[in-house]
Amino acid sequence: MIRKVGLFLGMTFAINWLMAGMFWALGGKWNTPSSMIIGVLYMFIPAICVVIVQKGIYRQPLKLPLGISLRLNRWFLVAWFLPLILSLASMGVGLLLPDISFSPDASGFFERYSSILPPEKLEEMRRQMDKMPINPIWLSLIQGLIAGVTINAVAAFGEELGWRGFLQMELSGMGFWKSSLLIGLIWGIWHAPIILQGHNYPQHPVMGVLMMTIFCLLLGPIFSYIRVKSRSVIAAAVTHGSLNGTAGISILLLKGGSDLTVGLFGLSGFIILALTNLILFLAWRHGGDDLAFPDVIRGAT
Repeated sequence: MIRKVGLFLGMTFAINWLMAGMFWALGGKWNTPSSMIIGVLYMFIPAICVVIVQKGIYRQPLKLPLGISLRLNRWFLVAWFLPLILSLASMGVGLLLPDISFSPDASGFFERYSSILPPEKLEEMRRQMDKMPINPIWLSLIQGLIAGVTINAVAAFGEELGWRGFLQMELSGMGFWKSSLLIGLIWGIWHAPIILQGHNYPQHPVMGVLMMTIFCLLLGPIFSYIRVKSRSVIAAAVTHGSLNGTAGISILLLKGGSDLTVGLFGLSGFIILALTNLILFLAWRHGGDDLAFPDVIRGAT
């Protein structure tokens, strides 16, 4: 197991970090169209490495052990809507922090990105929002949910097949919490090269590496819980896709603060994720079974 996991992680980190390094060395800038392409490709590398290791090298099946199942159940709905609930809740917590206020016209959003994006880009975004046929907030919410269960979920599957598919299976003998937290730690560190270039924490890229690692540690058990309950890594991909589509709402209506304090990726989000983990801990202690956990993950029960 250790050798197999090490092979997967070594291959994944080497390819991904090389990609990010080459993008930076060639003068690439984050939050540009080219970085979006790199970001999507970055997400598919874990899945490609899983196929190489699991199928190509070890000659083992993919579908059942890795939870590749489209057998729909109520947990797919939870997977779809939970990130939006977490995002809105983190916005509520953000309003309790000092010097944070409600900004229904999204002026706080533009103020926050004024030091990152060029003025002409910000002005173009303002004009686009003014021309929208419905309130931009509602449009962002609808678009985020639709993207979350479609195109975002497809891209997120590239990651989730590696994290909640392969690693969750291989590390299942550690039990739910230990394996989920370890996967979260790995997942957070994996993001480091693109965080340093401005992904998710454009105002604080260096501190953002630590913040993203904490974020993934807190988010890991939530994704894993949905993976277990749904019996499908695809549900975890839907959760991931929906989060990527709706997390921006948590800062769109807030004025003040920074990417370290507000939004789902900031302090307010960490508080909500920590409370969610507490609920999951109590739920797992009440109805979970670490002895049966490896069999559940492998699809045996």
